[in-house]
Parts: sequence; C-alpha cells; structure tokens
Amino acid sequence: MPRLGSTPFAFPEFRGATRRLVLWNLAAYFALAVAGLAAHPEVPFSLRFGFVPSMFLHGWFWQPFTYSLVHPTLLGALFELLSLWFLAGFLESTHSESWVTGLYTTAVLGTAAAAIVIYECSRTLGFSTAEVSLYGCFGGIFGLLVAIGALYGDVQFLLFFTIGIKARYMVAVYALVAVAMLFTEQRMYAFAQLGGALAGLLYIRLVPRRGFSLGFSEKWYALRNRYYRWKRRRAARKFEVYMRSQGRTVRFDGHGKQIDEDPDDKKRWN
Repeated sequence: MPRLGSTPFAFPEFRGATRRLVLWNLAAYFALAVAGLAAHPEVPFSLRFGFVPSMFLHGWFWQPFTYSLVHPTLLGALFELLSLWFLAGFLESTHSESWVTGLYTTAVLGTAAAAIVIYECSRTLGFSTAEVSLYGCFGGIFGLLVAIGALYGDVQFLLFFTIGIKARYMVAVYALVAVAMLFTEQRMYAFAQLGGALAGLLYIRLVPRRGFSLGFSEKWYALRNRYYRWKRRRAARKFEVYMRSQGRTVRFDGHGKQIDEDPDDKKRWN
C-alpha cells in the first residue's frame, strides 16, 4: 500500500503490469534503433509508426497502437520510461495489473483520439493548426498522473527531485502548462495530452477497480445466481400447487425457502 502523506522519491517494485509496459517500450526502442541502422526507408520509422492524424485518416490505422512505443531520442525514452515505472508501479500497489494496463491503454488511445478531433476541427472550421507527429508514451503517463491526482490527491511527491508537492497540485501544474501550450504552435500536442488526461479520468470513474475482466465475471455470476433463484422460486410454486392437490398447504418466501407456520408441528409432512 502506498503511504498517504509525505512520500520520499523512491521507485516502487518493478513487477506485473509495470514491468511489462516498461519492457515493451524498451524493446521497441532498441528494435526501431536496429531497424533504422539496417535500412533506409523512404518514410522514417518514427513517422511510419508514430501518429500523424492525416496519415491515419488515409489508411495508416495501426498508428494509434504503435506511436506510444516510438522513442526517437535516448534521453526522452529514459525520462518517459522512468516516469512510467514510477507512476504505474505506484498505482499497481493498490490496483490489479489489468486495471493499470487498461488505464494506460485508454489514455494512450484517448491521446490519439484527441489529436484526430483537433485536426478535423481545424480543417472544418478553417483555423490554422500545425500538424505534428506524436510519439512516445506521454499521453499514457499523463493519464496515470491524473489517476493518482484523483485517487490519491494528498500524497506528496518530489517535483524536480527537490520540491515537495501534493499529487493534485502537481496534476494542476501539468494541466495548466498543457492549456498554455494551446496558444502556441504546439496546440495539437497539448490538446492530445489533455485528451489522454481526460481518457484516464473517465477510466477511473467508469471502470471497476479491479479491471474489466473481474467486473464482467462479477456481473456474469450475479446474472447466473438470479437465474438459479428464479428456477428455485418456480419450483417452489409448482410444489405449492402439488401439495394443495394432496390436501396440504405449504408456503415459500421470495427466495424459494419454505415458511414453517408451526415449527413445532412434526407432522406437517403427514
């Protein structure tokens, strides 16, 4: 369990969904680096597997699922993967692996969806928006950060490794920076980042705490149990009719359990 209060800068345990997400991104970084050295494609790999709204709308449908794995620079990859380790590991200490993975994936896809929205709106309404290629897991990281701010707002982190700040205020600072960027040439990047944050917020509000799989199984077993209770009540009604035909009167409650009018009557079945 994460300690709710002053939290020193210490990375959580490297396990489960956190380990998988970090290793996937790390493997993708080295794979693209090797591929870039071995070949000289007409379209760079960072552009081919990054996310560009115009390219997506022209048939590059895999880009929303691959752009978060593209890290063109070593320094950027290092910063993002350390942030991913810290934030995902913190959440995984109180949530299931599937919940954390779902939150990250939803934020990544929400980031891409927001970029498409602002790109289409700029074309429809006629205002100028510089199209940029999105890459890296910044959207997923912002979604994880928003989840921590919403669920553990009083937890304190070290901003820039030196300044203690509560999670909710740190989220507010990042959100204000993104809003300010909406008035610059990086408005598509900023809007996409805010889209990832919104997707993460919707996820924690709408998705069960332990993930979709457990939530679905709980719904399924609840539905199955209701069906069995209905069968029991129907069997009880049939038994009441049968006993009346035999000159006996029995009653059952709403759960199909027999109601004993006289518990001391040992001959009620005679």
